[in-house]
Amino acid sequence: MKQRIAVIPALLMLAIMSPSLAFAQTATQTPEATEQWQPVPKIVTPGKQDSAPPSDAIVLFDGHDLSQWETSKDHSPARWKVHDGVVTVDKPSGNIQTKQKFKNYQLHLEWYVPTNITGEGQKRGNSGVFLASTGPGDEGYEIQVLDSFNNKTYVNGQAASIYKQTPPLVNAMRPPGQWQTYDIVWTAPVFTADGTLKSPAFVTVFHNGVLVQNHTELAGETFYIGKPKYKPYDTAPIKLQAHGDPSPPISFRHIWVRPLD
Repeated sequence: MKQRIAVIPALLMLAIMSPSLAFAQTATQTPEATEQWQPVPKIVTPGKQDSAPPSDAIVLFDGHDLSQWETSKDHSPARWKVHDGVVTVDKPSGNIQTKQKFKNYQLHLEWYVPTNITGEGQKRGNSGVFLASTGPGDEGYEIQVLDSFNNKTYVNGQAASIYKQTPPLVNAMRPPGQWQTYDIVWTAPVFTADGTLKSPAFVTVFHNGVLVQNHTELAGETFYIGKPKYKPYDTAPIKLQAHGDPSPPISFRHIWVRPLD
């Protein structure tokens, strides 16, 4: 009984003192205590329009030539058709890819489905943006390009899908005859020295300003047949696909990239 009597006054004293202790602790802090001044972020001047590259971007296509690109199959000069400030897919020439290799980056590009587009499903304006091209064919990590305006197909194959993996959150497609915009943030996969996957790839995609992939985790590279899987790589080119469907070819413009490594 004596021990219980001793404890009660101690608890009362602690309760009385606690507000005073809290006040004293707060009084020793200042707004400046949580301010960070270093390191100072570098200055990047944005483009005058959303389509224009910021000051730290690498311009991959400026409407004049394909000097930053090569044919994926044999690394010869890219032979797609440059005209009127755009580049149009030349299917016989095959896929093209950047001469420069990248790891993590922000990518902007615009693509155009012509008004006289024909076909349906996957045979209607089909192309693709491979965020890391790991081979001469269709190896790599693909964001689908397709006319998905009133065009039914499998949802993980429509525009802005991670092809054969993840459908877009919404269908933000404009009709043929209007330019489409992709803004992409690519986080490359990381591998250990023995080729084991350390961390997977992630991608965020805005289609015409609408979020359609929200830091989506990839299961591996794109495969037309079979499940996706990872293959070790460090840096890789960005590739544009020349699909073999019979519809009139699509075009691209305003392509630039900001390395984030």
